[in-house]
Amino acid sequence: MASASCVLGFAPHSGWAAVVMLGGTGDAPRLLARERIEMAEAGVKGSKQPYHEVEGLALPEARRRLAHLEASAGRLAGNALRALTASASSAGAEVRAAGILDASGRSGASLEAILSSHALIHAADGNHFRTALAQQCEALGLTVTRIPQRELAARAQGALGKTPQQLAATVAALGQGLGAPWGADQKAATLLAWMLLASGAEAFAGRRLAAAKGR
Repeated sequence: MASASCVLGFAPHSGWAAVVMLGGTGDAPRLLARERIEMAEAGVKGSKQPYHEVEGLALPEARRRLAHLEASAGRLAGNALRALTASASSAGAEVRAAGILDASGRSGASLEAILSSHALIHAADGNHFRTALAQQCEALGLTVTRIPQRELAARAQGALGKTPQQLAATVAALGQGLGAPWGADQKAATLLAWMLLASGAEAFAGRRLAAAKGR
């Protein structure tokens, strides 16, 4: 008997991420799990803000230190993801896709450029953990979609064919009975996961959701 499909939605922060697991269908989503993933190693200096930690270091030493912190974040993210997928499997479901809320800031700058700009350092700290999540999800064979936070509401309306009020009501209802936390992070992660769930076979086949611009 084939396993039911489910998806993950992530709202990352520096050092951790809120994650929800959604099953069911686009018309009738079901909240299967709500967790917090820790990606900063306790007691390790700089693990929550790695680029702040290496600011002022010579580039070779900064690269060495960042590589160590990247490996640590990836290990912690991978352990948490394997636990989530194992939990889904034991419940007769298979995680097939993951959505990660992205920042809207500049990316792709060189390390030298990042370390010379405080604004880029802040952005790089966030991307450090988003990248760890994306890489670990891909290592597990999941389709990964990254959507800028500021585009989420508009794209959800288009993808799900619902008004903002309908979306908010469904997301609020999904969190009923769970207790705290069910705040902005969990709601945004759920909305993103719902979009992936509704996209069905296209997302699971490895396609990315189309950008809102140009439609």
